[in-house]
Amino acid sequence: MHASRSAVTAFDPDLTDRPAVARQIDFVDYAAEVPVHTHRKGQLILALHGAVTCTADDEIWIVPPNSGVWIPGGVPHSARATANARLSYLFVEPGAARLPGECRTLSISPLIREMIGRLARERTDYPVDSHAARLARVALDELAQMPHERFNLPISGDAKIRSIAAALTANPCDRSTLGAWARRVAMSERSLARLMVRETGLTFGRWRQQLHLVVALRELASGTTVQIVAAELGYDSVNAFITMFKKALGSTPAQYFAQRTQLEISKRAPAA
Repeated sequence: MHASRSAVTAFDPDLTDRPAVARQIDFVDYAAEVPVHTHRKGQLILALHGAVTCTADDEIWIVPPNSGVWIPGGVPHSARATANARLSYLFVEPGAARLPGECRTLSISPLIREMIGRLARERTDYPVDSHAARLARVALDELAQMPHERFNLPISGDAKIRSIAAALTANPCDRSTLGAWARRVAMSERSLARLMVRETGLTFGRWRQQLHLVVALRELASGTTVQIVAAELGYDSVNAFITMFKKALGSTPAQYFAQRTQLEISKRAPAA
């Protein structure tokens, strides 16, 4: 067990110029907090089990099972994984694939998951005309076709909004009004409302709901019950929390994770 060791020390992707290389990380062996760092290669963080939240480009990104967050090369980022997290990292050389120039959450198909897992077993200096090279090429082509998802929370570079985000992330059950937050950051309520929309594109109410969704996905993926998550987020009832979740994602928490589990089962099932 090396729970105090940072996952950043596990592998330096910039030591190779191959188009794509992969690694799998089990956070039983590493500290949950991954400090701010950057590398030349872009990085796809894929949750195989558990969840991870990343901070990059003045936004917080949640990576639940069967999704991934794409971070372009050169973008400073940090992360926090749940204790049960098992992740795949795919590092992509700049210009090697038609991937977004900004951070994005991507839906990840079983095919891509399997290819990244297979590539993780290859050496990082694989020959350019090898099976591994062809596998990397197909994986990158497939990845470029994946649809985007909205598991992110804009926090902006503004110090006052960042302070509110830090406070609510640490204590998401805080139901203080916009006026109360305005007094805490020494602004008028109207000024804070305008600042929030200008910096995040969301009203305070919508922004806080998105924060609750990000926290809920992380906690539910770690195995926390719906009842506990609803209480930790300050909802008056479990039904009120489920209603919010369903409105945002189109299904209840149980249905959402059942669908994700079914994707995992179908990935492992042998072809007919």
